[in-house]
Amino acid sequence: MDKSIHAFLSINKQGVLDQAEKADREIAEKGLSADRPLLGIPIAIKDVLAEKGAPLTCGSRLLRDFVSPYDATVVTQLKNAGALTFGRLNMDEFAMGSSTENSSVGPTCNPWDYSRIPGGSSGGSAASVVADECIASLGSDTGGSIRQPASLCGCVGLKPTYGRVSRYGLVAFASSLDQVGCNTKTVSDAATMLGVISGYDKRDSTSVPRSVPEYSAALQSSIKGMKIGLPKEYFVEGMQPEVASSIRQAVEKLEELGAEIVEVSLPHTEYAVACYYIIATAEASTNLARFDGIRYGYRVDGKNPFELYCATRGSGFGEEVKRRIILGTYVLSSGYYDAYYLKAQKVRSLIAGDFTKVFETVDALVTPTSPTTAWKLGEKMDDPLQMYLSDVCTLSSNLAGNCGISIPCGFTDNPTLPIGLQLLGPPFSEETLLKIAGDFEQATDWHCRKPVINNAGA
Repeated sequence: MDKSIHAFLSINKQGVLDQAEKADREIAEKGLSADRPLLGIPIAIKDVLAEKGAPLTCGSRLLRDFVSPYDATVVTQLKNAGALTFGRLNMDEFAMGSSTENSSVGPTCNPWDYSRIPGGSSGGSAASVVADECIASLGSDTGGSIRQPASLCGCVGLKPTYGRVSRYGLVAFASSLDQVGCNTKTVSDAATMLGVISGYDKRDSTSVPRSVPEYSAALQSSIKGMKIGLPKEYFVEGMQPEVASSIRQAVEKLEELGAEIVEVSLPHTEYAVACYYIIATAEASTNLARFDGIRYGYRVDGKNPFELYCATRGSGFGEEVKRRIILGTYVLSSGYYDAYYLKAQKVRSLIAGDFTKVFETVDALVTPTSPTTAWKLGEKMDDPLQMYLSDVCTLSSNLAGNCGISIPCGFTDNPTLPIGLQLLGPPFSEETLLKIAGDFEQATDWHCRKPVINNAGA
């Protein structure tokens, strides 16, 4: 099927078969157990998370031959839970993009329409799940990179609270924004995955020492009486009419299920895109300084170290990565630090304050995940600003460190394309979001609809 979707960068076929045989023997000898909830389940991994002995390219020419010498904490947790870890999933280079078109090996296609993007940067993670190439996948979410592809491909995408899941072994894009999460077929699967990958890790200085709840148990309770906020700022100008209509219908369904919907305001939302692209690019310019052609990875030799450095980075990085490094270096430079980076940090505090205030009166927020459905391949590649605006509904929660989930809530008619509903909650309220998402999923059939995959190749 991947001839059509191009979700995978590589697959360790023999390795996953060996894991499967071992799982079969364990099941035959010991049966299934609660401490091995993923035993025998194939899980694919975004190519930004380290797995010992597997390629770790981040979708970049710069790391095309790099093999990871160790496992990320989340990969270790998957293995401890019995999962069959296989396959490296395509992504925007170094997780910088909203369409998976910035990968050095070419784009991933949307399973519903091969001429369209799957979202990004975790496009391979969402597309592989929807195309039934794996049961679930790991991704990373810096500004919506799990939730937005989930919306555009039609699956569940969960971004945990910052600090809930270890980032050890995640190649950093923007360290104060990055979070590891998952794409799954159902909310129940998301709850299981979150339970496996959550937990304190002393190797991650941002990991929070907090106990891990039984997330699956949250799905057994009702949302009746819960108060859910509908922020007016998220119905942005230029939103696709079918998206707005599906969200309104989803809100009505939540009311039918017993939730109270109240309109709320997050007044600093309009500054979120500008704030995000200052902070994210600044952190990226610092994090990506290590890729210099000297210590590891791709190298273009030069007459002296400076020439080597420039030639390696100039030809090794793609256009979007170079654009963000330049932007980030600019906003951190002498004379501009206060005007841009420092001011963006102050605005970030205001955005976080908006969420804190509104969560004093509501249990969660409901919004669109993306203002549009999936667009055509190449449609926005020449207009970076339009590409950046596609994350307008998701990136605020990364700035605030909140948790969020996207679930299917509708489709357009012609062509048939998925639409996602986003639920946002205060830090460490994943149980609440899973409860709401689970009730909505059980009351609708959007998650049951599947695309027809042409496995002969596109």
